[in-house]
Amino acid sequence: MEDTQSATESPTVLIVDDDRQLADMYQFQLADRYTVRTAYSGTEAMDALDETVAVMLLDRRMPRVSGPMVLKQLAASEYDCRVIMTTAVDPALDILELPFDDYLCKPVSKATLIEAVDQQLAASKYDQTVRKLFRNRSKLTLLEAEHAETALEQSTEYQQLKREIPTLRTKAKSEIGEFDAFESAFTEIERSTALDGQGVKI
Repeated sequence: MEDTQSATESPTVLIVDDDRQLADMYQFQLADRYTVRTAYSGTEAMDALDETVAVMLLDRRMPRVSGPMVLKQLAASEYDCRVIMTTAVDPALDILELPFDDYLCKPVSKATLIEAVDQQLAASKYDQTVRKLFRNRSKLTLLEAEHAETALEQSTEYQQLKREIPTLRTKAKSEIGEFDAFESAFTEIERSTALDGQGVKI
């Protein structure tokens, strides 16, 4: 496990990935902007986590202790950091059950990493309504990019998630002064490799 600290205090990002080369590359890309900590397994992730961690970049598929297992341990802990899953696993309907805040399909560019982390840091200033809204939006964006509409229509969980968004959006809009710009920045993040730069399925 490694930790890099900038000269001035900055938000701490914990990178969790069993691919050391990739984790180190993420660290190099982000170290000039955040305090970056790396863990090379799910077990190391919980050892590295403390109250200073604001955002976790979490690989989904890892041996022994997987990303979903880390999420479960995190939910049972006293810590409340934002979680962005960074994974090569294509999003299936099972992501509806996972309590992450965003989901980026590998390969992930430096620009996308920074955009996603900054968005979660911004969202952390608001209450659970905002967090839930953008968590739901992230899941919907991914599933709609990866799956046919007919398949999604058969998912009760997906339909429920979709119905919640208008109410959550109304509540969030009352909390965030420049909500439209905030929402636009979130939706423009390239989460899926199935999308091009304009959000169009490839």
